[in-house]
Amino acid sequence: MKIQRAEPDALYLHVPFCASICAYCDFCHQIYREDAAEKWLQALQKEMQAKKINLSLDTVYIGGGTPTCLNENQLERLLSLLDPYVSHVSEYTVEINPETLTQKKTEILRKHGINRVSIGFQSSDPGLLKLMGRHHDLDMIAHCMQECRGAGMDNISLDLMYSLPGQTMEMLQQSVEDALSLDPSHLSLYSLTIEPNSVFGRKGYRHLDEDTEADMYEWIEGRLEKAGYHQYEISNFAKDGKQSRHNKKYWLYEDFYGISCGASGKEGNRRYDNTRSLKKYLEDPLLHEDILLSEKDMMFESVMMGLRLKDGFPPDHFEKAFGKTFMQVYNTKAEALIRKGLLEVNEKTIRATEEGYEILNSVLVDLMDD
Repeated sequence: MKIQRAEPDALYLHVPFCASICAYCDFCHQIYREDAAEKWLQALQKEMQAKKINLSLDTVYIGGGTPTCLNENQLERLLSLLDPYVSHVSEYTVEINPETLTQKKTEILRKHGINRVSIGFQSSDPGLLKLMGRHHDLDMIAHCMQECRGAGMDNISLDLMYSLPGQTMEMLQQSVEDALSLDPSHLSLYSLTIEPNSVFGRKGYRHLDEDTEADMYEWIEGRLEKAGYHQYEISNFAKDGKQSRHNKKYWLYEDFYGISCGASGKEGNRRYDNTRSLKKYLEDPLLHEDILLSEKDMMFESVMMGLRLKDGFPPDHFEKAFGKTFMQVYNTKAEALIRKGLLEVNEKTIRATEEGYEILNSVLVDLMDD
């Protein structure tokens, strides 16, 4: 196995607290309590001191949960813990909930070098927002973006959801138009997945039927392209130069650190999941589960992730990682997909064609099939 990689230059840090719990969410989270957050910060400091983290990180992403539900002093301390690692960072992202952002918190974010924010827009429909357990409205999103831009953080991404229970095409279209009116630099649009442990899952809610969901996705693709947002990944659209550098590291199967409870990371042939239990994390900040990946696993995962990118991935990226070319590994299966017009392989890229991109899961199954 050739796989020899430099230390990761990307880091994801998970904040496991929220002001309230959204009905669709199954991420590691609990209702914010000041005392619990204090103990979490102490455990986080121990974890970071114990790990040898690259001092020359390229990207950092702070997600959750809701990072901005921490009080101002705690947010300051969190970012101070990261300060030694971010002097070379090109993209420093934090997720924001407009309900919990204050002017002081905005100033703290900017002071520590945050240059990209991701805001949970989800929908502009009041009924759907209530159903999801969200407490913001369109005016709050607009004000939040104004605050960020005023502080110099103008690289702003909005998250939207579709295939929500009871959502009509008209509701989706209005939400997308409302989001576009705010002129974000990046948009992520996710189809609702009902997780068993989420509020939606426990209440027996369902997403919309497959045909309606497909119609919504097709409309989204066309509308955002017309509005000047290039689709660069299945769920992600960006203005020129505003693709997420951090998330592209995932899709190009690069290594990254996962910090805090509920975070996952990948280093070489080891993927790890940190404990999702805050109680266990406070007792042992290094508690995690390792998953060792075979060369075959890693090859397929790298292809699976890379083909999510609209432009695919460079052939030498695969060859440098594994010491074999893509065609040497997938030969007859890849050739069959090429003949069907579903896959394109040349000196510059390995990518799904337009037709293949629409049925990417089927393309991947054909590659994986032994």
